[in-house]
Amino acid sequence: MTKEKLTKFLSKQKTAFLSSIDDNGFPCTRAMMAPRKIEKNAFWFSTNTSSKKVAQYANNPNACLYFYRRGRFKFQGAMLKGAVEICTDPQTKRDIWRFGDTLFYKGGVTDPDYCVLKFTASEAEYYCDFKIETIPLE
Repeated sequence: MTKEKLTKFLSKQKTAFLSSIDDNGFPCTRAMMAPRKIEKNAFWFSTNTSSKKVAQYANNPNACLYFYRRGRFKFQGAMLKGAVEICTDPQTKRDIWRFGDTLFYKGGVTDPDYCVLKFTASEAEYYCDFKIETIPLE
C-alpha cells in the first residue's frame, strides 16, 4: 500500500479512534468523528477544551489514531502513531469550524470550550487480509 492509497482509505472513513495516555500511563481510546482536515501526515479534529483528552495531551502529546473498514468479506485497518498538538489560535479554529458546530459550542468559533487537536503521524501500519504492512510516511 502506498501513502497515497492509505490517505484515500483514511479520508473515506466516518469514524476515527484517537488514543491518549492518562496520568497513570494507561491508553484511553475515544471514538471521534472523521477528521475535519487531512493534509500530508496531519489530521485535524474539533473537540471541547474542557475534555479529559485535552488535559492528557497537554501532559503527554503521544497518541495513536486508528481507522477501520469492516466489509462483508474484508477487514481493513490503519494505525498511526504520532503526537497531538492542542490548537487554540483563532485562525486554526476558523479553518476547522463548520456550520452546525454551534450545536456543540454555543459561543461560536470563539467559544473558549472549542479547540482543535492536530495529530501528526510519524509511523503507520495497514492491516488487510491477515497481513500487516508498514507504510512509509516521508
